Amino acid sequence: MSEAIENPAADLAYSGKVSRALELLILVPVVLVVLGSFHLHFMLTAGDWDFWLDWKDREWWVTLTPVLAITYCGAIHYILWKHFRLPFGATFAVGTLLLGEWIVRVVGFSMWSNFPINMVIPAHFWGGAIALDCILLLTRSLLLTGFLGASAFALMFFPQNWAWLAAFHVPVEMYGSTMTLADLIGFEYIRTGTPEYIRIIERGTLRTFGQHSTPVSAFFAAFLSVFVYIGWWFIGKFFSNTNYYAGRI
Repeated sequence: MSEAIENPAADLAYSGKVSRALELLILVPVVLVVLGSFHLHFMLTAGDWDFWLDWKDREWWVTLTPVLAITYCGAIHYILWKHFRLPFGATFAVGTLLLGEWIVRVVGFSMWSNFPINMVIPAHFWGGAIALDCILLLTRSLLLTGFLGASAFALMFFPQNWAWLAAFHVPVEMYGSTMTLADLIGFEYIRTGTPEYIRIIERGTLRTFGQHSTPVSAFFAAFLSVFVYIGWWFIGKFFSNTNYYAGRI
């Protein structure tokens, strides 16, 4: 009789262990897939704008980087919120992105190619991601999260990175030319690249030095981020409800 009473508890404990093991087996591949795909997407789109220290003083860095980083935040927001009611999709997305970024920068560029880590240090998005998650949790609305959260994600991008970036944007004079300390580091460590590529990239840029073009670029990035976030929310909806759409087709 006692064995009959104890068996259900033992079975329940065993089932719990099996369930947690299966969750770990699923969680690890999911993290690796998000890390690899988000990192590849970000490198192919934001690319050099967020890569080199001396390119972080261009208006395109302030404009494009948050817009292209909020993509996966929107898709993962839908998946985690709609199916699991978990409001940390943006934090999870940027966390995996930054983990992949740091692995590549430290192992590939600092240890392998002997570039100083300060030259290739990635920007972070923690403040904007936490704000985006909090707005989703408090409002539970796609539209409010899209307008308020996506705008906050883009507007907070430059201020939260300025603490570590300011020292490298100090103007210096070298050989009769005014440049930033980041430029001076860039001149000392020449990157590979065809002259045509460098010429096209440099054609339409403005050197900000943290002046008026920075807030203008940030507000334009906030405007674009609203549409990008909502668009990728529906991309996450499509890929996480494939059975539903397949049935309608």
